[in-house]
Amino acid sequence: MSVRMLPVPDGLDGMRVDAGLAKLLGLSRTAVAELATAGDVLLDGAPAGKSDRLSAGGLLEVTLPEPERAEPVAAVPVDGLRVLHEDDHIVVVDKPIGVAVHPSPGWTGPTVIGGLAAAGVRISTSGAAERKGVVHRLDVGTTGVMVVAKSEHAYSVLKRAFKERTVDKGYHALVQGHPDPSKGTIDAPIDRHPKHDYKFAVVAGGRESVTHYELIEAFRAASLVRVKLETGRTHQIRVHFAALRHPCAGDLTYGADPALARRLGLARQWLHARSLGFAHPEDGRWVEFVAEYPDDLAAALERLRAER
Repeated sequence: MSVRMLPVPDGLDGMRVDAGLAKLLGLSRTAVAELATAGDVLLDGAPAGKSDRLSAGGLLEVTLPEPERAEPVAAVPVDGLRVLHEDDHIVVVDKPIGVAVHPSPGWTGPTVIGGLAAAGVRISTSGAAERKGVVHRLDVGTTGVMVVAKSEHAYSVLKRAFKERTVDKGYHALVQGHPDPSKGTIDAPIDRHPKHDYKFAVVAGGRESVTHYELIEAFRAASLVRVKLETGRTHQIRVHFAALRHPCAGDLTYGADPALARRLGLARQWLHARSLGFAHPEDGRWVEFVAEYPDDLAAALERLRAER
């Protein structure tokens, strides 16, 4: 860690802490806001919030973490990674099964970022070294549409949009049984599982988590539902439906029936990021992208329809 002492110049008088400090340090406002939230920004000796106002002649004291020394992301082609849209600011992809979004400790498989690098796609330099341009994530076992920032401006705008929940994230999930009611909202806090650190659970005092769902198609043993996320917690859809005793078909981690998974030919949870809509970071126009079902999920639905 390093500490920097920064007098507030006249030109920043009245400016928000996050905006002014971003100019002084050459960081993004998001990075400065994270420092302030962690208590690493003091203004005249007192903790400063990101929206506090600067006064000329004041003294900022900022504690900065040591820069990360991550290895460059390996450019490795990814089978099945489809680009749905690309322009100077964003690239939208259809993520296949078995692919992580970015490198992480313990993961040696393919990544979206590595696949894009192999395809010659230039990614934003914002973000941690191993996940530049990443503004949201999908689980390794979840397929579907996601966006990656290519420009610094796009990274900043999209990170804010996801944080402020102005992005429309639409999923399709095949869940066991028949949720009652067939259209509803699951509002239950999520945190690490108290006994199993590798998964999550509905936990009192956890982070606010809100999931909206409605029935698309009912089968004898399962229901295809449309899901809209108001929040974006890790494993949110899987945890919420498991808490209702309607886990995603094939999701053995969260209590799905192994026999049903075998019957449907599922080697992972039936969960697909079907659509993603957001205001384009360049001009604010609303854009929306859709990813079709991959072969394993489509085949599972056909097996259920054949059983009617």
